[in-house]
Amino acid sequence: MTFQQSKTLLSKLFDAAILAAAPHGALQGNLPAKPKGRVVVVGAGKGVAQLAAALEDMWDGPISGVVVTRYGYAAPCKVIRVLEASHPVPDQAGVGAASEILKAVSDLGKDDLVIALICGGGSALLPAPPDGFTLEDEQDLNKSLLASGAPIGVMNAIRKHFSQIKGGRLAQAAYPAKVVSLVVSDVPGDDPAQVASGPTVPDAIDGLAAAALVKSYSIDLPPRIAAFISTPSARAPKPDDACFAQNEVKVIASAALSLKAAAQVAAKAGYTPVILSDAIEGEAREIGLMHAAIARHVVQKDTPFAKPVAILSGGETTVTLRGTGKGGRNTEFLLAFARCIAGLSGVVAMAADTDGIDGSEDNAGAFADGTTAPRLLAAGMDPMAILSANDAWSAFDALGDLFVPGPTGTNVNDFRAILISKDAGS
Repeated sequence: MTFQQSKTLLSKLFDAAILAAAPHGALQGNLPAKPKGRVVVVGAGKGVAQLAAALEDMWDGPISGVVVTRYGYAAPCKVIRVLEASHPVPDQAGVGAASEILKAVSDLGKDDLVIALICGGGSALLPAPPDGFTLEDEQDLNKSLLASGAPIGVMNAIRKHFSQIKGGRLAQAAYPAKVVSLVVSDVPGDDPAQVASGPTVPDAIDGLAAAALVKSYSIDLPPRIAAFISTPSARAPKPDDACFAQNEVKVIASAALSLKAAAQVAAKAGYTPVILSDAIEGEAREIGLMHAAIARHVVQKDTPFAKPVAILSGGETTVTLRGTGKGGRNTEFLLAFARCIAGLSGVVAMAADTDGIDGSEDNAGAFADGTTAPRLLAAGMDPMAILSANDAWSAFDALGDLFVPGPTGTNVNDFRAILISKDAGS
């Protein structure tokens, strides 16, 4: 199979993963019963507009509401308002959206129902800094977290203690109405309290524990924010708070389900599918080295998996910023992977973000094989220097190997696939 043919198959695996998390399928069988009172839909995340549109199609009865998504990710809805804001660094539009969402649930009664559509990316899209702080403070917090290399669960645990809407506070604001949270998980382990920093789902991690995480991961937070997080004012409602007693939480789409769908496509194409994990975390380049080591072992010794094999994994890696180049965690993973399989035939890989955007550019990720690193060197580009500058996007752009599917309408974390052919290495 040629490199181009392998890229086509890898794209089909990605498409299968996305289809498994598509809004209509995810919502099917998960909608709550109609209440006596009103139905208000709220939500946040990169795929929330598509979820809201699907919910309108499927719901039998009057609804209203407001959701917020990333700029460029909106989808047309009939009655639910779709707002847009900045991601990954919040902006004033996000502050306005958070205020509108809180307002939408502020006057509800016990017979009313709130359907909360929660997707990855919601943390940045719901900036609501505590009293006495500003949007600039929340932007500084996000920048510090994004540059730290800390796992997404750690970042979200800290974010929710610097907010008036995260950490279950949106559900608290909706009380006494019942809140049913329908969650598309983009976090390793699928803990709904961590998706979008859990605006409707409580978390047992209190402010003191969050402050300990800041210290443990050596996160350089602005002093005022670091001091605030450990104060009583930062404490989110606890899981045993009465406002959560009647609520329901359902994870309706996840990396695990998407990887299984991709595995079925790989099997039909003649590859034995192996899912390493749906919850891999760590530094992107280090995870790339680990995947490369497995691939080389398979090629050289036909263990621990026999060729031909499709090795799949999900989760969310992180990047500790060292340079100022263009990149993203998936292209950084892939460039580190490519360096370690240089010259190896019969191995082709892709890494992509399931929301369609990896980092700040318009690509979801990229493709690589054993010729990637040699081709870069031939073009006068040193892969190691590119990694040091966090500039993996430029490398794959120069080679024409970026993967650009556009916004997908969902978000279930990173998707990685490595195809190893029967004659790999020969």
